[in-house]
Amino acid sequence: MHWQTRRFRIDLGSPRVMAIVNVTPDSFSDGGRHDDTRAAIAHCERLVAEGADILDIGGESTRPGAPRLDADAEWARIAGVLAAAVTLGVPVSVDTYKPEIMRRALDAGADIVNDVQALQMPGALAAVAGSGAGVCLMHMRGEPASMMDLAVYDDVVAEVGAFLAQRAQAARGSGIPADAIALDPGYGFAKNAGHNLRLLAGQQRLTGLGYPLLVGWSRKRTLGDITGRPVDQRLAASLAAALRAVSSGANVLRVHDVAATVDALKVWAAVDAAKIASIE
Repeated sequence: MHWQTRRFRIDLGSPRVMAIVNVTPDSFSDGGRHDDTRAAIAHCERLVAEGADILDIGGESTRPGAPRLDADAEWARIAGVLAAAVTLGVPVSVDTYKPEIMRRALDAGADIVNDVQALQMPGALAAVAGSGAGVCLMHMRGEPASMMDLAVYDDVVAEVGAFLAQRAQAARGSGIPADAIALDPGYGFAKNAGHNLRLLAGQQRLTGLGYPLLVGWSRKRTLGDITGRPVDQRLAASLAAALRAVSSGANVLRVHDVAATVDALKVWAAVDAAKIASIE
């Protein structure tokens, strides 16, 4: 399996690491740490050195309850970072749901559009179609400010799967190639801890949709609910969730802690290779 983006054909024969670059003052985990352009560029360089396969740049927080940001303010935050990131030799993703930002980012050389609203905003499909960009379509209900009020499911795996299948079909209908599409079940978005855990337990069912799975468990609130740890002490829990997700079919891990995740995946892959060798 591979993920086709504008400049890169990403081999998904082994799990890939997408590094989170929040150029925001208010993200739930690292808001304010990299909201200066120079600091964010230095962070991108450090993440690539640590082994990041993809850089995911976002200028607007999507934490629960987060307010909307206008497009000009969002672009002002990410434009300089994006211009530098596309020179670092790895695919660059822009984390946005706004068609205007998608168009500007693609014009500036971005490879992937990572949209928490799965290209549902008017004009979003048209902004990406024909660009050659890869896309990630995520499951979420409502908007960050209201999404937790909509966290009601009869069968969370089936309902998330049905939504993602519909959005993938809409993307393909707009002219986006199948191999450019990845899907994200949206852990933590319009889902409480129970929903997130049931979704992870049943995540293998989503691989039947036929698209790569991109997942984000890094430092999520559910991990704090389980461990009692604050957001800056959730590395062990994040790695455990990441490896469980990979074992259940995830192809791309969206993370804050790149070096630790890369090391964990190396161990996971070595054990998996040894298992295959013993069978052969």
